[in-house]
Amino acid sequence: MSDIEVLTIGRVSVDLYPQQSGVPLSRVESFAKSVGGSPTNVAVACARLGRRAAVVTRVGDDGFGEYIRNELAEVFGVESRYVSTDPELRTALAFCALDPPTDPPLLFYREPRGPEMNLVPGDIPDIAATVPVLWTAGSRFAQEPSRSTVMEVLQRRNRRPHTVLDLDYRPSFWSSSEEAGVHIGQAVELATVAVGNRAECEIAVGAADPHAAADRLLDRGVSLAIVKQGEAGVLVATPESRAEVPPIPVEVVCGLGAGDAFGGSLADGLLADLDPVAIVTRANAAGAIVAGRLACSHAMPTPSEIDEMLAPHQ
Repeated sequence: MSDIEVLTIGRVSVDLYPQQSGVPLSRVESFAKSVGGSPTNVAVACARLGRRAAVVTRVGDDGFGEYIRNELAEVFGVESRYVSTDPELRTALAFCALDPPTDPPLLFYREPRGPEMNLVPGDIPDIAATVPVLWTAGSRFAQEPSRSTVMEVLQRRNRRPHTVLDLDYRPSFWSSSEEAGVHIGQAVELATVAVGNRAECEIAVGAADPHAAADRLLDRGVSLAIVKQGEAGVLVATPESRAEVPPIPVEVVCGLGAGDAFGGSLADGLLADLDPVAIVTRANAAGAIVAGRLACSHAMPTPSEIDEMLAPHQ
């Protein structure tokens, strides 16, 4: 039996972060590279929190793909055996400009598509059906064969706890928001946990109001619905209860990666069997820590850093 506790499926990229803040991409003079891609960052965040994590994705047969494999295994302690090599496509790149730092625009280089959109059933390990936490994202359903491959994984799990869907709507990956709504909405019906912001909830279930969105997610059979509301905090809802968890104020250095840190801490809390409010409270702290740092994967916090962040608020 595998000892993997968290298996994530989805994007990976080399993220290129500007060394100059507050200027548009045209005026950036230098970049630093880091491993990126939301589900991959979630696996890194889980590993930083002491969990045994692996990611299923694809890279190109190039130096960037080699960099990703080495960083995952040697720097972050993430199992990289399920990172396969696409025979034709190059490793995806993502450039950001810290302009503004709170919501940096991303420029994706995925031509004609990211290699992980070519995931096929043979790329998926058998443990996907039984791993304690399976994490995937709405972007998985934007194109074939990834769409059918990951839907098959969700169907095989048959809503086994914990099957987590990050609603993760990336407009550039889809031909229309309506198309995204159809396919992400179908995936909701196979998840036990759904997490997204108000805009992503509107895409997935047709409601942007947090309580209405939570109601619709629960009506579709999700057992834990988490709706991010920015400065208003996070709504966490189950069939039995719901609560608003306030945010933790922080001076934002880079808004990218905060949601992935939130996701990694969420997975950690599910594994620890914490109550929903405690899970989201710690996840908020993890996100706040990363928002105050530059880069995603290298910024992920440790348990002690989360404890330290929460101490003044307890």
